[in-house]
Amino acid sequence: MQDRLDVVRAQVQAELDRAIDALPGGDLRDAMRYAVQGGKRLRAFLVMESARLHGVADDAALPVAAAVEALHAYSLVHDDLPAMDDDDLRRGQPTVHVRWTDATAILAGDALQTLAFGLLADPRIGAAEGRVRLVAALAQASGAAGMVWGQALDIAAESAGTPLDLEAITELQGGKTGALIRFAATAGPLIAGDDAGALDRYAVALGLAFQIADDILDVTGDEAVTGKRVGKDAGAGKATFVSLLGLAPAQAEARRLVAVGTEALSQYGDRAGNLHELARFVIERDT
Repeated sequence: MQDRLDVVRAQVQAELDRAIDALPGGDLRDAMRYAVQGGKRLRAFLVMESARLHGVADDAALPVAAAVEALHAYSLVHDDLPAMDDDDLRRGQPTVHVRWTDATAILAGDALQTLAFGLLADPRIGAAEGRVRLVAALAQASGAAGMVWGQALDIAAESAGTPLDLEAITELQGGKTGALIRFAATAGPLIAGDDAGALDRYAVALGLAFQIADDILDVTGDEAVTGKRVGKDAGAGKATFVSLLGLAPAQAEARRLVAVGTEALSQYGDRAGNLHELARFVIERDT
């Protein structure tokens, strides 16, 4: 898996750099380029692997992988703003609003979001019908019924009279974190016009395991390794999977979800080996 992930990282970075370098110069373009540097690229990897499983060539899937990473970068830029999570460190570097200004960060996020949808129009992806399916699915995953909805629930929870319970946290994270992961994991069958049920079931479990792992890292992680602030959730009195379940039960639940997710891939046999490894990586990572 690691070799394939390294290749995907390089391909996606080159694709994003190419798209952003074609824009007019200035702080906006510089901030966009800065925002898309680094990261784990797990969402891009999901796009490329789901495409491979459905007979879609890497060249056709690459614009989609770049699109999901541009969309993800926009969400991080906005999430880091003072009016949102108010973070000053991302991927080991100052956040965009710290490096530039709040206004530049807002505009860079806006531009990265629209760039994502522009990338989904790339003819390399294939027939127009497939591209329309992708645009509709990304809009659903990233908007007021997906990621942004989850972010809104997260903000509302900060001023709620009582902390969220486990069901509410699961619903919140299904939007904020899980929706974009589900889009990435089902992109291959969406391009090919195939059934996406198995990959969607995998992605639901993977997205929840990913968030539980993030909550665990906020408690156990090393800031120098994670590249972002740790201990923020506890400091803010925020309900998380760890605070609700306890550390050891949260770790056990993440492992259970990995088993559920990998079982959903049974129809692909050994061809899904990289996705099996990715699921294990998600809960064993230190960043």
